[in-house]
Amino acid sequence: MFSTRTPAPGARNRLTTALDAHPRPVLDLTATNPTTAGLPVDPSPALALLADGRGGVYSPDPCGLLSAREAVSSYYAGRGVDAGPGRIVLTASSSEAYGWLFKLLAAPGDAILVPAPSYPLLDALAGLEGVELVRYRLPSEDRWAVHASLVEDAADRVAASGRRVAAVVVVNPNNPTGTSISRAELGALSSLAARRGFAIVSDEVFLDYRFEDRPGDVRVAAAETQAAGEALVFSLGGLSKSALLPQLKLGWIVASGPSPLLAEALERLEWIADSYLSVASPVQLALPGLLAWGDAAAGALRARLLSNHATLVEGLSALPEVTVTPLSAGWSAVLRLPAVEAEEGLVLRLLAQEDLLVHPGYFFDFPREAFLVLSLLPEEATFREGTARLVRGLFARR
Repeated sequence: MFSTRTPAPGARNRLTTALDAHPRPVLDLTATNPTTAGLPVDPSPALALLADGRGGVYSPDPCGLLSAREAVSSYYAGRGVDAGPGRIVLTASSSEAYGWLFKLLAAPGDAILVPAPSYPLLDALAGLEGVELVRYRLPSEDRWAVHASLVEDAADRVAASGRRVAAVVVVNPNNPTGTSISRAELGALSSLAARRGFAIVSDEVFLDYRFEDRPGDVRVAAAETQAAGEALVFSLGGLSKSALLPQLKLGWIVASGPSPLLAEALERLEWIADSYLSVASPVQLALPGLLAWGDAAAGALRARLLSNHATLVEGLSALPEVTVTPLSAGWSAVLRLPAVEAEEGLVLRLLAQEDLLVHPGYFFDFPREAFLVLSLLPEEATFREGTARLVRGLFARR
């Protein structure tokens, strides 16, 4: 009776089962909800913008109200990026943007190339669209950077199986590793995509949380490839990260590519958007003010992320066998440990003995043992206590 695109009820892993049965309060170092992170920023002025009386009239535009798309264009202009409103399509979230782009680019059974390691949400989104994910490797020896040659290897595997590659996803900067794609690799990837006939989807929701760009790192892929115009490129962003307002449900797609292909892509995207009309009018009308307010909110969070990462580095300095990866970008810290204890066993032991919740690396498709992934969002005092529990738990395994 039910589609295989949704999982059977009751599918659980050992960690969620153990968490549900845990008898004591848990200190959660996996939390990524900015609205509950205790940031010293009052959201009331931002939320008051939703009371604009013009929101009482429904005047839908499939791609989003022009005033809202102009606000997104201005947001990019403030970051030195040319993204005209005619190349912008509003969505309710980056998840919806993925869904629309998979609909636009892929037929059921086609392949989408995705990085490993990366955020696990893509598996669910691809399954809902009936497309298959094929992973390309981000090499740890190059700090998890994207290499077009490794994307080509994955595309060759798909071609050898008789299937079609519809798109390659680049998470820029990557979640959770924080690595960004270089301009040279993006150029090689664009040439590969044009030659093989697939598009590039660049998830850039962490654009405003970049701390350590390498020379030549790309910020907005759609802007970088606009002049060359070899391949279709779609950059994703949204209020969830840029203004720390995930509850308001607004994201966007910025498109670029060869003129005839880009025009067709935008026309087809408009048709998809018109079938949903999912973005609420009040948030579109408030968008200029929300993005301006979000600059202060994002600044407060950046300070929190840097402070917590420094706390983690200092706390783990007593354990030289544990490597804390540099905070290049994003909201996560990645720890690399000697593989003397399985990730899952370690995470379950930390929960049982220290009442501490962290993520095992395999949740994010790290290719081998042993990695842990921590959120840097919690309040500083909470994070210090979490770090102390983590150090105590890691000492116990020596």
